Amino acid sequence: MKLRMLAGLSALVAVAGLSACSSSGSSDGEAGDGGRTGIDVWLMRDSVSAAFQKQFEKGFEAAHPDIDVRVQIQEWDGIGEKVTAALASNDAPDVIETGNTQVAQFAQSGGLLDLSDKVAALGGEDWLGGLAEPGAFEGKQYGIPYYAANRVVVYRKDLFAKAGIDAAAIKTRDQWIAATKKLNKGAQQGIYLPGQNWYTYAGFVWDEGGDLATQSGKTWKGALDTPEALRAMAFYEKLQALGKGPKDSDEAQPPQAEVMAKGQVAQVISVPGGASVVAQSNPELKDKLGFFPIPGKSAGTPGAVFTGGSDLVIPAVSGHHDAAYTFVKELTGDAWQKKLAVAMSYVPNKTTLAGAVAQDPGASAMAVGAAVGHATPNTPGWAAVEAKNPIKDYLTAVLAGGNPAREAKKASEAITSAMNSGS
Repeated sequence: MKLRMLAGLSALVAVAGLSACSSSGSSDGEAGDGGRTGIDVWLMRDSVSAAFQKQFEKGFEAAHPDIDVRVQIQEWDGIGEKVTAALASNDAPDVIETGNTQVAQFAQSGGLLDLSDKVAALGGEDWLGGLAEPGAFEGKQYGIPYYAANRVVVYRKDLFAKAGIDAAAIKTRDQWIAATKKLNKGAQQGIYLPGQNWYTYAGFVWDEGGDLATQSGKTWKGALDTPEALRAMAFYEKLQALGKGPKDSDEAQPPQAEVMAKGQVAQVISVPGGASVVAQSNPELKDKLGFFPIPGKSAGTPGAVFTGGSDLVIPAVSGHHDAAYTFVKELTGDAWQKKLAVAMSYVPNKTTLAGAVAQDPGASAMAVGAAVGHATPNTPGWAAVEAKNPIKDYLTAVLAGGNPAREAKKASEAITSAMNSGS
């Protein structure tokens, strides 16, 4: 499954696009000049800046002069089909960056190297759950967490101050609702929350102890009609009403950053990079935007979030497993993770490294939520759900006045059908 959220995120936070680069050595990954082992690496467009890529390659090859790294940049659009074809061929790259929720799809084919015996050496006990869990499939670890990003609340500091609201004091959902009500006055929207922002709704479901779907044996069942998910819907409906967000579209239609840039929106739920887009559209807001983690039900626990991001995988057909693993170990190790987090305002792959972004307001807010992050159901069948996305239709139906229980049952049945259609 293509990770749509991250594809959009990359365009928001990247400081520069990557370009394909190459070095000496044969194109098929065999030993290059001087007996060096050449490995081909697929990284995704804009996942890191050109400057960071250059810095890492220089440092890696200095530490490992026997390995020649050749990076090729891939586009998010159509990457699922391209990776699937590569894994089935005899000409796959040695390392591939993939969206965290795509790993199950690729692992199911048997085309990925099982890295379960490397987890301890890579510090897996501290990995973010939202990256590590979807990187595993049927009890084996195939994807190694690379970096994470998730939604936070982007708010107008000046509007909060005018209303006498201290954003730092908002720790619970009830406090958030109370503050948003104060901000939702006249032409000013307390929050702009499009009705079909289903990733945000999913976070509320996880807060309640529910899930989007549950598994029994090899069968999956939609779970939007559970008491937990219905409580989440009730909260989503209450929050969404404190603004003028459309009930029948998502954050991309119209782009919510453009809506906030018009000056009448106090809050949006977005990745921190969204603030940069707001400021680009309205430079007067550049120093007026702040961030705080999505609040949870209680003050001691932040709101659950969908963890977007990437894992690194090694194709089984690669002829250079040792060199590929060395590359993965370096890029996902503590030293380079800290540098990556600072360079790109990402959340590092381990909870123990959150301090690396302490001076970055947006990234530090993300890190709080990432510690309790989740991913969508870890099965190749989830791609069929997102293809038609009955969750969006469900949200719109309820916000338009439909009976929540009835609409939830209908959506759950659609999820069940989609997830099991290929089994």
